[in-house]
Amino acid sequence: MPTGMRIAYVVEKITIMQSGQIRTDVDNIFPIIKKFLYSDQEIFLRELVSNAVDATQKLKTLSSKGEVKGELGDLRVEVKVDKEANTITISDMGIGMTEDEVNKYINQIAFSSAQEFLDKYQDDGATVIGHFGLGFYSAFMVANKVEIQTLSYKEGSKPVSWECEGDPNYKIGEGTKTERGTDIILHIADDAKEYLEDFKIEQLLTKYCKFLPVEIKFGENENTEKDDDGNETTTITDKIINNPSPAWTKKPAELTDEDYKNFYRELYPYSFDEPLFWIHLNVDYPFNLTGILYFPKLKNNMEVKKDKISLYCNQVFVTDNVEEIIPEFLGLMHGVIDSPDIPLNVSRSYLQSDPNVKRISSHITKKVASKLEEIFKKDRAEFEGKWEDIGIFLKYGILSNEKFADKVKKITLVQDLEDKHYTIDELKESIKETQTDKEGKTVVLYTTNTEEQHSYIESCKDYGYQVTKLNTIIDPHFVGYLDQNFEDLSFKRVDADVVDKLVEKDETKESVLNEEQETTLKGLFGKLTGEGTVNVELKPLSPEGLPVMITKPELMRRFAEMNAYNGMGMGQMPETYNLVVNSNHPIMGKILVETDEAKQAEISKQLYDLALLSQNMLKGADLTDFIKRSVGLVK
Repeated sequence: MPTGMRIAYVVEKITIMQSGQIRTDVDNIFPIIKKFLYSDQEIFLRELVSNAVDATQKLKTLSSKGEVKGELGDLRVEVKVDKEANTITISDMGIGMTEDEVNKYINQIAFSSAQEFLDKYQDDGATVIGHFGLGFYSAFMVANKVEIQTLSYKEGSKPVSWECEGDPNYKIGEGTKTERGTDIILHIADDAKEYLEDFKIEQLLTKYCKFLPVEIKFGENENTEKDDDGNETTTITDKIINNPSPAWTKKPAELTDEDYKNFYRELYPYSFDEPLFWIHLNVDYPFNLTGILYFPKLKNNMEVKKDKISLYCNQVFVTDNVEEIIPEFLGLMHGVIDSPDIPLNVSRSYLQSDPNVKRISSHITKKVASKLEEIFKKDRAEFEGKWEDIGIFLKYGILSNEKFADKVKKITLVQDLEDKHYTIDELKESIKETQTDKEGKTVVLYTTNTEEQHSYIESCKDYGYQVTKLNTIIDPHFVGYLDQNFEDLSFKRVDADVVDKLVEKDETKESVLNEEQETTLKGLFGKLTGEGTVNVELKPLSPEGLPVMITKPELMRRFAEMNAYNGMGMGQMPETYNLVVNSNHPIMGKILVETDEAKQAEISKQLYDLALLSQNMLKGADLTDFIKRSVGLVK
């Protein structure tokens, strides 16, 4: 191909790029707002009341800077329901709007006046709530017509009226308002009449606006009192549904223990238990975070109630689903956290992924661990007194979060049979002299049920061994953690083996029976247990010990317990245990010299049933037969 032709060919293939602007068809915006923008229809009230609070907070800021002169007057936000007129009105005495501002902030969707205010007053706008500029339009989720009556704080301003029926057309003109502020009037649609009920509005205000920083009035309280002469006096007061200054917004130094407890009762009015203790969060760098987290009484209850910690953004309720911020184990706590730095979706209904979430989560975890450590060091007696509740939480945290575990494992406690508390290091020091095995490991003997394992516990005590209680719902997992993370310790339940073998020494005992006699005994007891998960063992133990006992191998038992606890879908594992026959017990000699095979079998069966009974494993018809046989033996 000639050179000139090649050049022409290339030129023909060049694509000419044009620039343009993506446009939105405004006719489609209202269906989107109504159906998809907000996850819950009821959020309209939160958005509109939050806007009213923003307008009020802006006024306060401008007044503090001298840009608003004179008295500000009553700055309450009021919500009114008129069932006959089918309207809900949200009124404030905030900064109001001029006609230009209505055109700018209302007629241009997603132009946020809150964001513009924050940009202008960066150091003084921390209490402003809104950011997206879409909150006002949530009104059309429940209203077929929305009116605005507003009057700006600016001198010489004229009142402005605006109305829209949920389509791109609106009317704007001179309004009727005579006082500074804004009224938003919602004409409720037929499919949203439930919001004209007072109880429904009060319920939503309590849920979303309970701690907004400006008083919210809804209705009136009527109080009737009688004097000494029986005359009645009725007084009418405004019903304020929120607490504008909740405890978490104050400095810890300003609060007493009673203040914290009162706030807990305010959060959970139907809870009759007081919290164990609390953590006041107050961080301003590298992110803003405030809040109060409470440790409730758990009492061996591992239920994680995921709606017990609430997330707020500048005192506006966002959600009680805080899994992204709070690690799962901290879900056992109660309380509130408030942060303007937690990224929310446009409807402020749920969280968005962001590095700040991880940093906040890490900080809260660290703060909780530090608080536990502080209590332990400051008042160990108090810490021990609350261990029944703290312990479940702390163990759950250790198993769930490595960083938390590193900080608190040194203050993790265990109890002996007399309820004396030990750290793991203290326990090791207490038992190492008597409970160190031939491999140099210190063996921690523990019980999960002092009643059911009583005979095994007594055998351990006869040997001079110390038994530890690990009997909470989470301990099957926790024992595994301890085994893995304390290499010089070994954990065995009291029924994991015969007492002579729980702490293995270099000592050996000789059997008084010969090989033939042992084979005979093993056959007798083997017939009783049958084939399956029972393993018959003959061991030369102390003549003063039990003749026959059931032991449950530690590792297999733990695996079965954890499988059942986790619901691993493997089906219920068959219970594996050992039937240990003490070949040195005198009764074995009597069995062997017995010439009546039926009598031999009866004595063997009685001993086997006694071993089962000691483990609470003898039930139903077998238990009935045992009782009848026992009565026959004592006749």
